[in-house]
Amino acid sequence: MLPEPAPVPDPAAPAAAYPAPRLYVDGAWIASTAATVRLTDPATGEPLGELPLASDEQVLAAAAAAQRAQAEWAASTPLARFQVISRATALLRERAEAIARVMTLEQGKPLSESRREVLLSADIIEFLAEEGKRAYGRLVPPRTPGVVAQIVSPVPVGPAALFTPWNFPLNLPARKVGAALAAGCTAVLKPSEETPGSAIALAGAFHDAGLPPGVLNLVCGAPARISELLISAPQIRKVSFTGSVPVGKSLGVLCAQRVKRYTAELGGHAPVLVLPQVDVQGVAALSVAAKYRNAGQICTSPTRFFVHESVADGFIDAFAAGAAAQRLGHGLEPGTTMGPLSNARRLAEVGALVRDAVERGARLVCGGAPRPGPGHFYAPTLLADVPASARIMREEPFGPVAIVNRWTRLDDAIGLANGLPYGLAAYLFTQDLGLAHRVAARLEAGMVGVNQFGISQPETPFGGVKESGLGSESGSEGLAAYFDTKLVTIGAG
Repeated sequence: MLPEPAPVPDPAAPAAAYPAPRLYVDGAWIASTAATVRLTDPATGEPLGELPLASDEQVLAAAAAAQRAQAEWAASTPLARFQVISRATALLRERAEAIARVMTLEQGKPLSESRREVLLSADIIEFLAEEGKRAYGRLVPPRTPGVVAQIVSPVPVGPAALFTPWNFPLNLPARKVGAALAAGCTAVLKPSEETPGSAIALAGAFHDAGLPPGVLNLVCGAPARISELLISAPQIRKVSFTGSVPVGKSLGVLCAQRVKRYTAELGGHAPVLVLPQVDVQGVAALSVAAKYRNAGQICTSPTRFFVHESVADGFIDAFAAGAAAQRLGHGLEPGTTMGPLSNARRLAEVGALVRDAVERGARLVCGGAPRPGPGHFYAPTLLADVPASARIMREEPFGPVAIVNRWTRLDDAIGLANGLPYGLAAYLFTQDLGLAHRVAARLEAGMVGVNQFGISQPETPFGGVKESGLGSESGSEGLAAYFDTKLVTIGAG
């Protein structure tokens, strides 16, 4: 049985208005261009508006504007930058409800999740601005007579090109824009052409906060073309990308050819180890909430559950009950716990992965089908005893699908958890604290959650190992990615 749908509100109602999309170059808004793309509500298929697409000349104009603004922005004091950024985060908080509605309309997640994302984005940007005031250098004692000082200083790397996807339309731009601006770098942001409204609201907050023209620019268009233009542009010195592994590799090649700094947050396929003697009901409840948040469209979403055989049946039953209790519907409707997938591509791919797993012998415990009617809805799904040959054991579903397999030997479970080329997030549940430390040390992931799924905070680094990426965002590590290191040695004269 599919979860009960929530009623769908009228997207044209005044309370759900979607502002006309605009581009932002050199401090000016661009409301129309020669080419546009239609934006739609993923829960209804109804149109939201027409997004103007930047021409090649406008993309290059954004890079040139960032270059012109770079020297003055870098020369401003960290305190002055903090004051502008702080005004922008205050505006984000004031506008949180309106921005959250825009996000839900364009991306589909429940309004409560969108609201949290807006407020967390403001916290991320503000933390990075605070850290910008503490980006200290160091003095190195000289070893040569006549040298009186050796000063090592962080200096802004320069204009940055920032590429973000559709699943977190504000959080992901916030990490990149917040770090770049706090470090003294200007930026050209290219959000997803499917969910641009949230990023446009971010640019609007900075514009209204008095950010100088050219410091932040926003363009949209054909992703491959804009990537090529910006990475090739001599003005751009730093690139940050969040998205798929294949695209991340391609952009990394372009950056390497031009010796440009590159940060990449790519895909994952997060394992969860559930050890014996845990609170099965409690762990299952936490797992359901984490798995179906944002309809599973999260790079750190727990997906491959490796559960000890002694508790596997109880865990599967509890997880299935939690999945069946999810209420699918439009994200603006109160009571909705899971919205649609963001686009038709995800709906088709999730369905294909589930069918392949079942055909190869996996047990379909619940879900496993799209919801009839409009929108890209897919039922919360649980697969059990999935064979290693199934595609879903190797390919991230990026949707509301969880896998539960059993294990007997802990070494085997750890080997399965580490057996993919990804290493973004991993999770572990056990009541043995000593064992938790030992297992966490063996898990090949940039982030490990023990007895909880909350691994991303403004103060902590976010990044993976292996093919899940290069470098980190958020935390002081995220800020450091936008600095070069300069040594100044001073003689006695």
